[in-house]
Amino acid sequence: MSFRKHSYDLLWLSIALLILLSLALLLPLSPQDYWWYLRLGQDVAQSGSVPTVDTYSFTQAGTSFFYQSWLAALVFWKTYQAGGLVLTFFLRAVVIAITYTLLWILVRNAGAGPRLASLLTILAALAGSSNWSFRPQLFIYPIFVLTLFILAKWTQGEKRGLWLLPVLSMLWVNLHGSFPLLFVLGAFAFVFGKGNKKQLAIAFVISALTIFINPHGIYVLGYVKDMLSAPSNQQFSVEWMPMVNRGWQANLFFAWLLIFAPLAALSPRKLSLLEWVNFIFFGWLALLGIRYVIWFIFIMVILTASLLAEFGARYLDKPIEKEKPVINIFAACLLLLIPFSLLPGFRDSWWPDAPRAYDNANPIEATEWLASHPELTGPLWSDFSYSSYLIFALPSRPVWIDTRFELYPPEQWEKYIAIANASPQWENLLGEENIQLVMLSAGGEPLLITAMKNSNQWCGIYRDEDAMIFSKSTGGCQ
Repeated sequence: MSFRKHSYDLLWLSIALLILLSLALLLPLSPQDYWWYLRLGQDVAQSGSVPTVDTYSFTQAGTSFFYQSWLAALVFWKTYQAGGLVLTFFLRAVVIAITYTLLWILVRNAGAGPRLASLLTILAALAGSSNWSFRPQLFIYPIFVLTLFILAKWTQGEKRGLWLLPVLSMLWVNLHGSFPLLFVLGAFAFVFGKGNKKQLAIAFVISALTIFINPHGIYVLGYVKDMLSAPSNQQFSVEWMPMVNRGWQANLFFAWLLIFAPLAALSPRKLSLLEWVNFIFFGWLALLGIRYVIWFIFIMVILTASLLAEFGARYLDKPIEKEKPVINIFAACLLLLIPFSLLPGFRDSWWPDAPRAYDNANPIEATEWLASHPELTGPLWSDFSYSSYLIFALPSRPVWIDTRFELYPPEQWEKYIAIANASPQWENLLGEENIQLVMLSAGGEPLLITAMKNSNQWCGIYRDEDAMIFSKSTGGCQ
């Protein structure tokens, strides 16, 4: 594509990316799984192999654990090692830019003009931005959208992109456990799509073989089954729970979903059987679990573009009389550069009240204080979201529980909830585990903080804006 010939398109794409990149660089780092993945990447880099047992907790130490997303962990570690937080946020911005540029092109190919394509891409990004955390799934977004692009081209008679599918499959299986979605998309295209099905079948047979190019071989299939059926995931992990209308991203998602039905009914353009199958399947997944919402948004924005194509051509994207390539390209480049002034470290130099790069679930100061006090002995119990950071930043103190939900049996999660909510037996439960130190989140365990303050067995020894540390004492607090 010639930039001069399509400079107007480039300008509108850059307007969308200005908003998306700004959001990607301003959203704080929520720990979730990021920090323990960073530790995993470090371990893989140092040992040259993927661990097969847990060494990050003291409650499940030695238990077999399947680290499927090892490659994503290695990328996170190498990025952090090379450039710390600045390069880490830059990486997210680049992945988001690639993902939504590909999506914008797909929306344009679905019939939307450049203005409508930018508006719909911004809407898709805003509705799905809650899934932009620093997690292995982030690397799959461009792979998923590229797969949609290849299959869309296949339905139009272009076959060259099919031979990229085996490469995408090999990357996907080592980056994230959602790799079966590649074959779901392929199966739907084969059954309901129009194209050379022999070529598509060959490409997906080869892709199926490349999924075994991973450190675990055929056992990666068992991992998917175990993850989908793990009781701790289903009962205690929010991302596996059904989508609910909580938060502005969810508001956008449900509003869009409600509008889609009348839009599909009233639009002169009718969806094909393949499009309806993709919509129904991925829509069902999205309502089944929060972790699936972003895949459905990618599907829905393309279908929305096709349904609104005539409206957009009539009211939003009327032909321009004279294009000004030099001005458009200059403006586009400027718009693409502006967001990077929001990188952590850079924004602090010109924005006095710049938002923190970390959210309050990263106990940085508390962990540094605890690391400087090795004389405080005994097992540590911590807020489970804090544990992800502790695994990376304080490996000398293995955690009691963390965000690897499937590793810990439901009984341990039930005990964690009872302690965190200061149930009547909270002190006995901590005693059963011989816990001597507790790191609590001010926002996460207010009841337990109050109970410990009122207990004569626990002394507060550290406090900052976000975290508190208590130590068990039999002789009273000094």
